[in-house]
Amino acid sequence: MILELQRALKEDGVVVSLVKLCGWFGVPRRTVYYKPIKAEPRVQTQFVEPIKAMIEENPSFGYRTVAHLLDMNKNTVQRVFQIMGWQVRKRPVGFQLLGWHLSRRSGRSKTAESALEQALIARYGHLGRVAKPFLPRSDNGLVFTSRSYTALVKSYGLQQEFITPYSPEQNGMVERVIRTLKDQCVHRHRFETLQHASRVIGDWIGFYNHQRPHQALKMRTPAEAYALAA
Repeated sequence: MILELQRALKEDGVVVSLVKLCGWFGVPRRTVYYKPIKAEPRVQTQFVEPIKAMIEENPSFGYRTVAHLLDMNKNTVQRVFQIMGWQVRKRPVGFQLLGWHLSRRSGRSKTAESALEQALIARYGHLGRVAKPFLPRSDNGLVFTSRSYTALVKSYGLQQEFITPYSPEQNGMVERVIRTLKDQCVHRHRFETLQHASRVIGDWIGFYNHQRPHQALKMRTPAEAYALAA
């Protein structure tokens, strides 16, 4: 306030020293000259090291997931993320991955058929007509519209549902989880063989279903959420 008053008086052609102005208004001079210095934020090593180790191993994990897995306060982990400048993309809503199959060649109906049957076995424990049919949702690609795949779907008492052509956003959850699989697993390994890739991807899917907490599921794993809803 004193400095602003001094500048205003100077603009009007009146020069008054700070000493006089402080004396007139009874303001200690040290308060006029004092400029608070904001200390650099610090974080303790015992918090940073385990958090850093986890996000280096899993770069796309957010602070809530890290806090849950490390059994740490989420506000503490969030502050570490902010101070260290660790930014993470928003992750997809969690749901359980049941069936998958890896093939050397893309566009094969047998690959999709194997994934479907694996999912049915994982959910129901056997293959056969489903007591409570659901709608397998997919795009309009050649794999999912092939005679072989559509016949298999019907044999299990299921009816297919297709998204609008050229509208992948209608299958957004699947698109996002595939991106998560690529970011957290596939793009972080150099696979030597198909068997190597199958083992690594299978391990990641097991982790995703049974160990990785999801914010959208109130920090439960997909397997825990399904068990509670069953």
